[in-house]
Amino acid sequence: MATITVRDLDERVRDRLRERAAANGRSMEAEARVILADAVMDVAWLTTLVKVSSTYSADGPDLEQPERDLAREVVLG
Repeated sequence: MATITVRDLDERVRDRLRERAAANGRSMEAEARVILADAVMDVAWLTTLVKVSSTYSADGPDLEQPERDLAREVVLG
C-alpha cells in the first residue's frame, strides 16, 4: 500500500473530515481513503460516460436519415 501526506490542509476541512469519520464510525484516515476511492471511481465512471455520450448527438444516435417520399407526405400530411 502507498502512503501519502497532505500538507497545508485547511482546519475547516480537517474538522469536517473528523466529523464525517465519526458519523460513519471510521478513523479520519479510513474516511479519507473512502473519499479518495469514491472520487477516483466517480472520475472513471464519468470518463466512461463521456466516451459513450460523445458517440451520440444531443438528439440521440447519429444515424443516417432515410429518403423521404415528399409526394406521400403531401397526400397523407
